[in-house]
Amino acid sequence: MDTKWANLFPILPWDAQHGFDGKGMRRHGLKSIADCNFTMAGFVYPQDLAACEELNLAAIMYNEEQRTAAFRWIDQSAEQIDAIIRRWVERVGNSPAVYAYYIVDEPGSQDFHNLGLAVAALKKYAPDKLAYINLFPNYATMGEPGKSQLGTATYEEHLERFVTEVNPPFISYDSYQVQYSQDAREADKMESYYNNLLQVRAVALRHNLPFWQIVSPMQIFERSMPPTPATMLLQAYTTLAAGGRSVGWFTYYSYGSSYAPIDDQGNKTWIWYYLAETNRQLQIIGPVMNALTSTNVYFSGLQQYAPVMEHLPALPGAFVVKLESEMPLMVGEFEDEKKLPYVMLVNLSPERTACVTAIWQEILGRPEALSVGDGVFHPIPGNRPLWLAPGMGLLLRKS
Repeated sequence: MDTKWANLFPILPWDAQHGFDGKGMRRHGLKSIADCNFTMAGFVYPQDLAACEELNLAAIMYNEEQRTAAFRWIDQSAEQIDAIIRRWVERVGNSPAVYAYYIVDEPGSQDFHNLGLAVAALKKYAPDKLAYINLFPNYATMGEPGKSQLGTATYEEHLERFVTEVNPPFISYDSYQVQYSQDAREADKMESYYNNLLQVRAVALRHNLPFWQIVSPMQIFERSMPPTPATMLLQAYTTLAAGGRSVGWFTYYSYGSSYAPIDDQGNKTWIWYYLAETNRQLQIIGPVMNALTSTNVYFSGLQQYAPVMEHLPALPGAFVVKLESEMPLMVGEFEDEKKLPYVMLVNLSPERTACVTAIWQEILGRPEALSVGDGVFHPIPGNRPLWLAPGMGLLLRKS
């Protein structure tokens, strides 16, 4: 990766700046994306790179061949794939804004061989840039290649084959179950969301790869709930607690939804301002998380909250013995390069504040907490309980 972006925590609007057909005219364009505290511009064309450089936004290149659904990697020969990637790299030039090249969204297993060729070609022609491929979530259809979305018998097989056959620089996937769950009232959808995090995390750790998660700041379908400040925080902080290295938001612009950051008339909605605040917190905490290694993930209090999720990994952990709260909690345990302990706590309720009393392992001692106000770790006074707003996360470390 280009050293300019060595410590970047990608916060990505999962959107094409000119529309996926290349015809989009955005009233609120790259400047508003920067104002919304994104660190990445989304999918752009070469003519956007000067603005990305000026706004200090990393860019994922979206290329003209991809404007139509008729383009499929599986239809290309090895020679054609090499020529396509070489042409993309030559077209872009040497702009320091370029972080990655968009390859494909949600491929099936039948596509993996040729995607591997595309990834290898990009490593040859632009070794300091990344290939961006986004995968299906675990609720995609499974079965025969070409007759199902995944083209595998299980989700785990899909992930494992993707990594071994494509050799990607990271794993990216999307999950919108938080929005579908009606503010976490439908426990089976939340179970799917947490399991998806654990499934991707396990494969990423096994292959020493970072992973990215795409979540949602909009009303996906009319039957789903619109986003709230709490559900946006919950999606961001659970990604961090599982060890995710990026949070993406599908989508920034509205595609017919009444509830999106930018509506169909090109106006900023109230959602834009709450998304900007969530991204502001990610800008502070993300680079800190980049320096940590995820060691364990646990859940606390889910048995009484949602019995269907009672099989998720439970405490005690290496650093946290026990948590007491009326709200369900997620616990991510981490170590820094000196093997010092860190803990991320997340209130999984999008509706109620959590009052948390904790018993720490001796190694953690009396922890201090990272403020997303000033980006500094501050001591926790005395033995007071911790208060977490709905969806809120808190990063702790040994003082």
